[in-house]
Amino acid sequence: MRSAVLILAVWPAIAQANPVPVPADAFAAIDADLAALGRDLFYDPVLSGNRNIACGTCHHPRFSSTDGMSLSLGEGAKGLGPARAPLPDQMPKARIPRNAPALWNLGASEFTVMFHDGRLMADPAAPFGFKMPEGRALPGPVSSALAAQAMLPVLAADEMAGQPGENPIADAVAIEHIQGEGGAWALIAARVAEVPDYAARFAALTGTAPSMTGIANALAAFIASEFRADNSPWDRHLADEPRAISAAARRGADLFYGSAGCADCHSGPFQTDHGFHAIGMPQLGPGKSKGGDRPLYSDPGRLLVTKADDDRYRFRTPSLRMVAETGPWGHAGAHGTLEAAVRHHLDPISGLLGYDRAQARLHKVDFADDWAAMDDQEELFNIAEATELPPLRLLDEEVADILAFLAALTDEDALNGRTGIPRTVPSGLPVDR
Repeated sequence: MRSAVLILAVWPAIAQANPVPVPADAFAAIDADLAALGRDLFYDPVLSGNRNIACGTCHHPRFSSTDGMSLSLGEGAKGLGPARAPLPDQMPKARIPRNAPALWNLGASEFTVMFHDGRLMADPAAPFGFKMPEGRALPGPVSSALAAQAMLPVLAADEMAGQPGENPIADAVAIEHIQGEGGAWALIAARVAEVPDYAARFAALTGTAPSMTGIANALAAFIASEFRADNSPWDRHLADEPRAISAAARRGADLFYGSAGCADCHSGPFQTDHGFHAIGMPQLGPGKSKGGDRPLYSDPGRLLVTKADDDRYRFRTPSLRMVAETGPWGHAGAHGTLEAAVRHHLDPISGLLGYDRAQARLHKVDFADDWAAMDDQEELFNIAEATELPPLRLLDEEVADILAFLAALTDEDALNGRTGIPRTVPSGLPVDR
């Protein structure tokens, strides 16, 4: 049956966009030894306050550099992906308030904005060239925005630092002692320096003892090399391999870059304009609001960074590379299937108001605020009012073609991994495999 989404407004005329191949110089050369050091640090719980969670726990190759859940359980839990559960003698204080973003292609030079709200971005006027969140200014130069980003999860209580009273790093973060002697970053670097293998490798590669900026540069080198995905069927199609993608994917590409208007925001070689847009995504979990005139379970998105009311409920446009493998989708992981996420774009307000909560992928832990935003009619109205994306009519088969195109953005070789997960790490702590 040929059905269509009910249209409430007419999509404005859209000029045909041109697909752009990944340029040859999109990625800088990476020192293999530095990336190997970063690999060990990425999977080593030594960077976490309680030595029980690593970067790779929530950005795992098994789940295409995410954890496969709408919202993660960080500190106070064990296991991977859907199997992650609270520790026997501990309970996570809250879910992580936003979906764990995929790491694909973040090492490309055009990725200069990080996090769903863009709270970290390249800025020549900022110390060492990157605008950081308040109280988190860089203590020294780093190699990229990706490296600067790697310095922040270790400071988040619910992600890696732990709660005050549990360890010295968490205690330092709680009093906002981040930089300088005795600060959280220095405490983490000192831990790494206490491991002979790490100390020797940093000395050989940098001529210095481990520092937090050095650790971040190593992590960035690994992420940039391990999670590079630019050899998909779509890339081969753009390189004049006519049989690289299916007929359905070609039709989907025509829609994506044409009348469906997807490329208005998902533009460029990595299908992102690196901008911020309000598209009425459902909100679940503890939120990110600072209070004031908004409930704590709200997530006003970019507004938290710019303080500009026009930015309320705006979130960064994600790259669509590997998108078929990186669900759930949305800043809060509201959509459990890619088709549901695509259909939401066709009529965001109806998608918000008619959202099926059963599609969320949440660990079986009860938190009172999981659905507080969706139960708040005023909050729903505010999200709907801010929505910028007008409805669009597409037939079911056209949606299927767009999904075929999105699947053609999967680099299968990258998905299989390049170096894999180490069996052991220099600290001797357990590795989440």
